[in-house]
Amino acid sequence: MFVHWLRNNVIASWLLAVIRIYVGFEWLTSGWGKLTGGFDAKGFLIGAIEKSGGEHPAVQGWWASFLEHFALPGVGLFNVLVPVGEVLVGLGLIVGLFTWTAALFGMIMNLAFLFSGTVSSNPQLLLLQIFITVAGANAGRIGLDYFVLPYLRRLFGRKSDYGSFPGTR
Repeated sequence: MFVHWLRNNVIASWLLAVIRIYVGFEWLTSGWGKLTGGFDAKGFLIGAIEKSGGEHPAVQGWWASFLEHFALPGVGLFNVLVPVGEVLVGLGLIVGLFTWTAALFGMIMNLAFLFSGTVSSNPQLLLLQIFITVAGANAGRIGLDYFVLPYLRRLFGRKSDYGSFPGTR
């Protein structure tokens, strides 16, 4: 019943818009700070790898192995992907464009940060992004998705899932 409400109710779309803009602002400011502040993920990655040892490790061994053997050697790529990804997720959520995809990629980044032993605001953002992804297209109804998704559905021959929302059929 709650999922149906999230996916179809106009009031839910307005509440989701507020949540979406808040989460988007968090991503945008974080990514912008990294883009303009000379971000280097090397120290973060080394710190996460170090958290995998000791009596009570905060990072699982399999994740530390991934960081050590893939992420750390490719730190230059991550120095670009992380800030650009954060900015794109933020912009997508703020303007409501490809909302579901932006929230999904935000969730992936939040999980990666959590796996790396960084709590901060990641659990809160992850929870809010779960609501956005469960809501599907309704999360972007008050945004650019209102215009873009019906166009793409017509272009690719799919029926709109906005139901009787005006202007989407």
